[in-house]
Amino acid sequence: MSPGPDTVLIEVVAVSGSAPREPGAVMVVTASGETGTIGGGALEWGAVAAAREMLARGEAGREIIQPLGPDIGQCCGGRVTLRLTRGALAPEPAPRPAVLIFGAGHVGAALARALAPLPLSLSVIDERAGRLAPLAGLCRIVETALPEAEVAAAPAGAAFVILTHDHALDFLIAEAALRRRDGAYVGMIGSATKRAVLAARLREAGLSDAGLVCPIGAAGPRDKRPEIIALAAAAEVSAALFGR
Repeated sequence: MSPGPDTVLIEVVAVSGSAPREPGAVMVVTASGETGTIGGGALEWGAVAAAREMLARGEAGREIIQPLGPDIGQCCGGRVTLRLTRGALAPEPAPRPAVLIFGAGHVGAALARALAPLPLSLSVIDERAGRLAPLAGLCRIVETALPEAEVAAAPAGAAFVILTHDHALDFLIAEAALRRRDGAYVGMIGSATKRAVLAARLREAGLSDAGLVCPIGAAGPRDKRPEIIALAAAAEVSAALFGR
């Protein structure tokens, strides 16, 4: 939604105590629609109504200091300060963290679908075109026999999730990701035995497996269906990238 004289930018500028969104959260409102969110609920409902009132009256700006208490039917207990500005430009969004999924098999595809709605730069890398094809349009797909090149090209702070059909290839990718030392998350599907084999290989290369998550999704349900593993792994990746 493009800003203009018939839009109002709502921005969370200050928060004290418990609140549904953090300072910097924004949404844009017109007379008939809105994009973004400042947390939903009664707080957002009232802010949207105020924004439309501004449009109807031709107001340029308004500030709302809203306690999140019984008077609006919320029990967060905090206080939120909102700035409403007619025709203002929304701030540039923060760069999206990169997630690279190596392997488009059952778990890899399920993980891509679980992560796709999140504000991420998501890539799935595999050498098998047939496995990648169903993910086209969902995320960036990379057909390559040299996945280590994708590791090298990833931005700092990326998450690497390693789920290929070949243990030797998993080890190659994991070693390359750990050697970088700047990944937010390096996870590999497998067992304790598989991890031990990789740890020995890493020691021979002068590296440590301390930064490796393996098995992935271990804190989730003990269910080996691909979708359940993917859900638990998606929670781990999200926590690593967005904080707990």
